[in-house]
Amino acid sequence: MGTLKVKYTKKAGAAVDEYWLKKGEFRRFSPALLGFTDFSKRAGSFEGLAVILDLKNFTEFCDQRDPQLEVPKFVELFLNWLFKRIAGEMFQAEDGGQVILSSHLPLFGKFLGDGVLLLWDVRKISFESRGNIVKAFDIICSDYQTEFLSGIKNRFTNPPSKLRCGIAQGQVTGIANESDFVGLCINIASRLQKLGEGAFSFAFTKKGLEEDPNDWLEDFRLIKIPIRGVSKAELVYVLRREFMTLSDKDKKRYGK
Repeated sequence: MGTLKVKYTKKAGAAVDEYWLKKGEFRRFSPALLGFTDFSKRAGSFEGLAVILDLKNFTEFCDQRDPQLEVPKFVELFLNWLFKRIAGEMFQAEDGGQVILSSHLPLFGKFLGDGVLLLWDVRKISFESRGNIVKAFDIICSDYQTEFLSGIKNRFTNPPSKLRCGIAQGQVTGIANESDFVGLCINIASRLQKLGEGAFSFAFTKKGLEEDPNDWLEDFRLIKIPIRGVSKAELVYVLRREFMTLSDKDKKRYGK
């Protein structure tokens, strides 16, 4: 969120590991560098829906010749495509000077180095609208391979091969005037996109969607699976097509 740009000097005869810095610049090194100046300010909690998107093999993509040239270009193209697709999936129609959406847009977004965190405040969002968010990302993750990668195949060498997704609902708390958020559901969402030792690339917790009346859940399979950091096994929806590729032993292992 911030960059510390300061000027160091070396004194003649100084030890090799001694660097001089002006006091004023030294005092700038604080949580304020990250935008955190008052952790208690507006520290309200609310029911949130966290979406974590992960670019598979992003680390390997960064480990290439001239990554300083290729990686920023890829990230810019990816983020522009992602936000355009999210807006497109939520958009339904125009009505005068307004647009009609199938759900709210995320109130917070953060690039995580190899993926993206998006957060919704779902206190005033219906169960159906929460389902629309999940459906949107199911489509987006699928289109990453068929649409985004095909569009950049001649521009990059071995770009991230897959867009994985984990979605979870729960209490989140804003910190430092809501410049960031913390909550167990964010941690769970992060772990869901690599669930089952990588067997599942798209997963979301049952909590928050148990009252959804739509039949779109037929594309998913409800399983019971342990999640690191959670004391009890969770009920989680995974893609039915990925579940069906498991061995019979693993299918029984994840049976709810």
